[in-house]
Amino acid sequence: MTRHHVKCCAWILVITLATLAACAQSAPAADAPKTDVRWTDTRQVGPFIFHATFSLEAYKRLFAELPELQHELTRTLGVPPAKDPIYVYLFSDEDEYRVYKDRHFPRVPFRPALYILDGGSPGVYTYRKPDLEIDVRHECTHALLHAALPVVPLWLDEGLAKYFEVPASQRAFDHPYFDDLKWTWSLRLGMVRTMESLEECEDLTEMDAADYRFAWAWVHFMLHGPEAAHRALVGYLACNQKYAPAGKLSARVAEALPNPTEQMIQHFQHWHE
Repeated sequence: MTRHHVKCCAWILVITLATLAACAQSAPAADAPKTDVRWTDTRQVGPFIFHATFSLEAYKRLFAELPELQHELTRTLGVPPAKDPIYVYLFSDEDEYRVYKDRHFPRVPFRPALYILDGGSPGVYTYRKPDLEIDVRHECTHALLHAALPVVPLWLDEGLAKYFEVPASQRAFDHPYFDDLKWTWSLRLGMVRTMESLEECEDLTEMDAADYRFAWAWVHFMLHGPEAAHRALVGYLACNQKYAPAGKLSARVAEALPNPTEQMIQHFQHWHE
């Protein structure tokens, strides 16, 4: 398949404090800037409200493209826009970020970037570093999905976030995973994570690097592969929006097209041709 024949589909760390016992009760809500931090720069971009302890002037390109993230999720997945603002808290360095996280969310494991649903209020937290823009897009994807859907399976949540974490121009052909030699050999040797195996992951600690790559791969396949696979994904998410029993996405995809795992492998083996 060439770039001119791409199917343009009409296409966590999620830590929910409610699942972390008393953490949600002790931590302040994410619906306003925390008073114990001096925020240097504040600005609103689409549904996102940024608070930073440093100047955000260097990130104008990110702010210019970020509103399109919501539009793409609605266009390609059929999920409605977020109704409430999503707050993004950015810190000058890792030390400042760690101190803040340990003070407000002591029971949340450290990650370089976090999406935290605290008492129903979504917040994204990370710090200034070379891959800040990737982290912001990744965690904001989680936030937008959870603003629209009551339930998102862990593997699908991470697969969608990995897909949308890069700029729009890189998503179809130029994601860094395409250059991963381990990924290439996994396909050649048949060492593939099926959708069914990914559905067994219920905690981030159960997902390794290969799981992340294949979660992304299945998302890419459903967005740029057979139209039947895309319809199965959109239909699955539509059921979730209505709180209707959605079953397993793997069952829907298997019903929509034969041998989905083999078709996914073929999709990537011929994608750049």
